[in-house]
Amino acid sequence: IITSVIFLSPVKSGRKSCPLCPEEKFKACYSHKLRRHLQNLHWKVYAEFEGYRMCICHLPCRNVKPSLSGDHASGRHVAHYHCIVCSVTIARKTDMISHLKRHVNKGETEASQAYEIMKELGTNVQLLPNHTTPQKSDTYFNRKMKPNRQLVFCSLAVLAEERNPVECLDAFGATGIMGLQWAKHLLNAVRVTITDISETCVKMIKENCKLNNIRVDGGMRVPRGSDGPSDEVEGVPIATVEVVKMDANVIMHLRPFDYIHLDPFGTAVNYLDAAFRNVRNLGIISVTSTDTSSLYAKSPNVTLRHYGCHIVRTEYYKELAARMVVATVARAAARCNKGIEVLLAVALEHFVLVVVRVLRGPVQADESAKKLRKLMHCQWCEERVFLKQGNMVDDTLPCNCHGSLPGKTAVQLGPLWSGPLFNTGFLRRMLSAAVKHSMDDIQPLVKTLIYESECNTLKSLVHGPSALTNQVECGVVIKTLNTGEESGKRKIADESGNFVKKLKSDAALDHPPFYYSIHRHSIRGMNMPKLNKFLQYLTEAGFRVSRTHFDPTGVRTDATLLQFKSVLAKYSVPTCTNASATQTSVSMEKTV
Repeated sequence: IITSVIFLSPVKSGRKSCPLCPEEKFKACYSHKLRRHLQNLHWKVYAEFEGYRMCICHLPCRNVKPSLSGDHASGRHVAHYHCIVCSVTIARKTDMISHLKRHVNKGETEASQAYEIMKELGTNVQLLPNHTTPQKSDTYFNRKMKPNRQLVFCSLAVLAEERNPVECLDAFGATGIMGLQWAKHLLNAVRVTITDISETCVKMIKENCKLNNIRVDGGMRVPRGSDGPSDEVEGVPIATVEVVKMDANVIMHLRPFDYIHLDPFGTAVNYLDAAFRNVRNLGIISVTSTDTSSLYAKSPNVTLRHYGCHIVRTEYYKELAARMVVATVARAAARCNKGIEVLLAVALEHFVLVVVRVLRGPVQADESAKKLRKLMHCQWCEERVFLKQGNMVDDTLPCNCHGSLPGKTAVQLGPLWSGPLFNTGFLRRMLSAAVKHSMDDIQPLVKTLIYESECNTLKSLVHGPSALTNQVECGVVIKTLNTGEESGKRKIADESGNFVKKLKSDAALDHPPFYYSIHRHSIRGMNMPKLNKFLQYLTEAGFRVSRTHFDPTGVRTDATLLQFKSVLAKYSVPTCTNASATQTSVSMEKTV
């Protein structure tokens, strides 16, 4: 019944019966009539799987379907399919296809056991055929998250220049590709720990380690400063990775780390408290959130439940999502008496990535908490402004929509992070790491982030060591290993601390919050200028301006919406020329 070849049983000389129908339904006939019957009834609605064709069967294999009166004797047999894996009978073809897919996802077929080898950044990983279905596969892998993995790698490479070795944690290993890339390219500069709660994932990670010539260390790491076991034999693996089967919250509570990356399926709010508990001072935590439906205001009830924020759909919804994630991270850090310095915040189509540096102390925690503010948003013209501390809402929005339109036009959003989203010095060092490791795909994005952090138009980028030696973050000078001093030391200058803070506040101004879409605020009947030309016009008007990675048509500027529209209207050209307008007026006069 299941195979593509059906053997026909002869009944009389020259006559054959159908093997898939009972005798009372289809009587024995000649071969040409039987073949036409099989083609029109059985072969036309077959379900194909792994080279086999499951034809529809009319034999009494299933229980008799009762009639309307409830009598089984007068009922009829239901046409059905036979599963090739478990021999179950299913009536509908679509249900049979879904049933076979469940067998594949559970690994119960021969095809589901075949691995696919994928190479990214010089690292090979084995993937199951169902690696794109996170609900049904433990070893989930998303090819579209490659920019996220490269950004995380560059941020870890920057931290490896400051201290050596860096104890880093990939809290959600899955296939282990991120931790393997860290160990394979940064070598002895990092001590990688990959953890996952699934036994299938841990087994897959260990197999991928062997595939990349990386030794698996299943025991607990020795404390920092002591000499661990080392092999002096030639031909040993290029790196060592510790693979642990443990819940992410448990391992972050038990052990301290310098770098922690959180990338669960969905939101990461359930793991922030454990991440900030044992992270070392001036360490880095990177958080990847993939619950775009709640972040991008498609499910506001889920947003309020997970992030404690009230948001609506706006033209700047991606930056709104990034500031909402940073605000959640800042609150989690403040609960552990820690502050944060935002190094990077990226919101693309599939994810929101936030990279922060941890600053210990209640003073730093208070400074971060002061940057959590409500946002006033006009739902008519989409003007927005952060509320000042004190909850005074008298003259918040610069637009006059509330006076010219009936009803209330403004709404309070948040609380959100009101501070900067980028650190220029850190991004420049990330660009240098991307160039060093030949990450050509991510370099244009990092350059855009640098322009956005400075809020300037195109400017030359310096990749030399002189521009990357020292980095000022939150009043702290972090010296890299290139300065020649003892590795691993991070000093806070007591005497020059106030001077460095003043120098930073005077020299490195924070970029303006949010951006405006040039298409959203274009004037009807007018041809707006090209985006690069419009940036030049805003610069000539005395405003800080840059493009933004959040929106290809967005303009980040410190100008208000009214000033933005005035410059746009000044350099916009009417769609119809003067000649056509004259012809139109003449034709109107003739008509009158």
